[in-house]
Amino acid sequence: MIAIISIRTKLVMTKITEISVVIPVKNEAGNIDQLIKEIAKSLKTTNYEIIYVNDGSVDNTETELKNNLKQNNRLRVISHKISQGQSAALRSGVIASTSPLIATLDGDGQNDPSDLKKMVELIKKYNNELTLIGGVRINRKDSKTRLWASSFAKYCRYFLLKDKHPDSGCGIKVFHKELFIKLPYFDHMHRFLSALALREGANVLEFDVKHRERIVGSSNYTNIGRLLVGIFDVLGVIWLRKRMPKNTSSREIYK
Repeated sequence: MIAIISIRTKLVMTKITEISVVIPVKNEAGNIDQLIKEIAKSLKTTNYEIIYVNDGSVDNTETELKNNLKQNNRLRVISHKISQGQSAALRSGVIASTSPLIATLDGDGQNDPSDLKKMVELIKKYNNELTLIGGVRINRKDSKTRLWASSFAKYCRYFLLKDKHPDSGCGIKVFHKELFIKLPYFDHMHRFLSALALREGANVLEFDVKHRERIVGSSNYTNIGRLLVGIFDVLGVIWLRKRMPKNTSSREIYK
């Protein structure tokens, strides 16, 4: 069972918002203040909330989040006592959200929140159909080894899972909360959201987004680590696809 502590929230929990921006973080001190400001600027005409999920950070992440809570009544913070992984953190944030729409961002600041507004406008055209919009990073600011690893993973997802999304590993996404709740939950599922959404019969759309260099801190993942767990994860998703009941889809259920 995931141990969760709500640090503090100034938002009335019964208030329904238009979109919840969920940001899992682990040891991202120095990246939080600016990202919150950029989200506020991008969604200033939208009724939104920001949910940070602090996944067992051991740096000053918790302190920075508490300081922002004093100034921002749209911010909520959830804390895992012990790190549970990005997928668990994402799930905690989505379940706690008060919105029918969810946006996700990586906490390292490499995703540009200015892309959110147009992504939200696009998904509103699909109100009657479960939909996931996945960002496609243009001019990625990553190392050559990480770009190679991502290309290899993309090929595997296409070949083995029939996932045609060109950048399903991109952290910036917008999707219906109802769709996420329908997806099977497992560790590292956040890397396969487009394939899992396709399994449920949902629309999966591409959206070109900006990408930036990491300014503070370092990645919590290594290329070798991604590869090793990715092999087992792909096999698991293949099994899930084969176990999907025939002649059913989320779109039919949704209607």
